Amino acid sequence: MPVTFNTVDVDGLTLFYREAGNPAHPTVLLLHGFPSASHMFRDLIPELADDFHVIAPDMPGFGMTEQPGRDRFAYTFAHIADVVHRFTEVIGLETFALYVFDYGAPVGFRLAVEHPDKVSAIVTQNGNTYLEGVSEAFAPIQAYWNDPSPENRNALRSLLAPQTTLFQYSHGVADASKLSPDGRNLDDFYLARPGNDEIQLDLLLDYRTNVALYGTIQAYLRAHQPPLLAIWGKSDPFFIPPGAEAFKRDVPAADIRFVDSGHFALETHAGEIGAAMREFLGRHLG
Repeated sequence: MPVTFNTVDVDGLTLFYREAGNPAHPTVLLLHGFPSASHMFRDLIPELADDFHVIAPDMPGFGMTEQPGRDRFAYTFAHIADVVHRFTEVIGLETFALYVFDYGAPVGFRLAVEHPDKVSAIVTQNGNTYLEGVSEAFAPIQAYWNDPSPENRNALRSLLAPQTTLFQYSHGVADASKLSPDGRNLDDFYLARPGNDEIQLDLLLDYRTNVALYGTIQAYLRAHQPPLLAIWGKSDPFFIPPGAEAFKRDVPAADIRFVDSGHFALETHAGEIGAAMREFLGRHLG
């Protein structure tokens, strides 16, 4: 199925998204992570489009979606979740399965908590919502949460550097020759846009609100028992395997799987993850 590349006005914000598949089929909403955008799904979308209607937006401050100044737009996860919800309303999505990854997880889980009737299933790929899933790599970010001083803010600028993007993509990948440079180079291009560094630092500070929301998300999972597939790159240095296994605590029927990759597991295992999603979503959504 061909992929189309679209923009839509969401309350004055020009939002970019990719779409593929038959709109009469069940919809899957793909939510990307940091520092990426919907291009991270370029290999996954063809795996799903024959059976599902696939929508992948770029969130505000990422990819091809408009990047309003910080004086006009609050770069918080709650605000981004509101924008993504309005996006689903504007394009007419009534129900959808969620695929959440990294930053997409706090956005997607906020949608599920606030609009549980709209979420038909959840696929989480290294999309964490448990304290045991947070690795020691978060220590410098946690220092910033505890003391958002200019010194602690500036200490995180190295997270926006090309060598850090490369680490995010390559750590835990057994065969680096299978890792395309395209995704990480495009991420670095977007990170280098004027003003994007301050947007990303704002979001790193606001990430503490996501951790504070873990209990609320876990209560949602216990109450609603959504069909849930956690498929994890087992060598992710940021969100570690216990975060995947913890979903069983709140959703006993959750399907937990691991692939031999790192954080950006789609870069090397899109076929395996796509096949798992087709089986899982086909079983639960028809």
